[in-house]
Amino acid sequence: MQTPKIFDAVGLDAGSARTRCVICRLENGCLRLLGYGDAQSHGWVKGMLADQAAASESMLAALREAERCAQLSVETAVVGVGGTVRGANCCGLYDLGRVRAVEQRDVNRAVERATRVLLPEDTMILQVFPQDFIVDGHPGHRHPRKMIAGQIEANVHLVMTSHREHHCLVGAVNQAHMGVEETVSEALAACYAAVMPQDRREGAALLSIGAHTSELAVYFGDALQLVMSLPLGGDHFTRDVARGLCIGFDEAATLKHEFGYARADSTAENSFIEVSREQRDVSRRMLNRILESRALDLFHIMRQELARVGMERAIIGTFLAGGGACLDGMWEIAEQELGCRVYNAMPVGIEDWPDEIYDPAWTTVAGLTMYSAKLKSQHEIHKQSYGLLGKILK
Repeated sequence: MQTPKIFDAVGLDAGSARTRCVICRLENGCLRLLGYGDAQSHGWVKGMLADQAAASESMLAALREAERCAQLSVETAVVGVGGTVRGANCCGLYDLGRVRAVEQRDVNRAVERATRVLLPEDTMILQVFPQDFIVDGHPGHRHPRKMIAGQIEANVHLVMTSHREHHCLVGAVNQAHMGVEETVSEALAACYAAVMPQDRREGAALLSIGAHTSELAVYFGDALQLVMSLPLGGDHFTRDVARGLCIGFDEAATLKHEFGYARADSTAENSFIEVSREQRDVSRRMLNRILESRALDLFHIMRQELARVGMERAIIGTFLAGGGACLDGMWEIAEQELGCRVYNAMPVGIEDWPDEIYDPAWTTVAGLTMYSAKLKSQHEIHKQSYGLLGKILK
């Protein structure tokens, strides 16, 4: 009788505000939580890594907490990338030489040719996602293997990021005494944990609202249509509150978390909040009006990006992840601006996931851990892959 394979899967989400780590065990096809940890992030400025050593200390603190909880040591992790991510659609044509059955190597060559693009300076390809294939001039084929054809053309979505930022992030992880199994877009990791395949087919968008930036991913018909970083995050909400109410940033963050609601009309006009340091009252409706204005900006930008790729009216549901999604009323503003159903992106698919971290802020790291489990379970397949083709999600 064959011994069941057991793997430990690790995800590391190095955000601008919090660094989170999750350790799971994959056994008999089931993924079970062993431990988790988080720490305040240091070394980040406006979503960019400014102090590698400080960021590494935050990663190490989150890792050590997760290891203590799991009662084991880990050496590698799948790491999330955000802040400088953007996607582009490309195509690659491959001539089979004669009419015959399409093989997997033909598919791989067409995809590889689609990646032969001139990249802007300081840009690298992070991941490659096939969308569909044109077989002898006939479009719309997702799986062209075994079809009879003379040529195939691959349409792919390239996920790119800053080479410098990626190098700094990997270096920080290495300084924390960890190896990097793979680097994955944060938005795609969150999709992996919270958006079901049937939702992707119908048309789904996920917006992960971080401290300094927000990460957007859009699916339709099983294919990735758009990935990009948006230049707005939770700290922009907090700074608006600090300026609008003439208070400090830390107190503005406290008011936002304790009393904030992203819909001003839900607040009574005679409701006031005491500003402790100055011993004065401020209008709660004013606080929420400020938050609503910034939320409208965020979802307006998202709607513009959807329209740019022709997906504005194709989205059936939107999922909100990240710490910024925890602000009350965000889903209401999103539904108003996007014209579709909006849900909080909660992590699913991991056994023994505790209630205290069952919220959108932990969805990305859950997805990174699930991605780590998939890499390990398909180790033999990935050993046979090479170059960029090893980064294609199957």
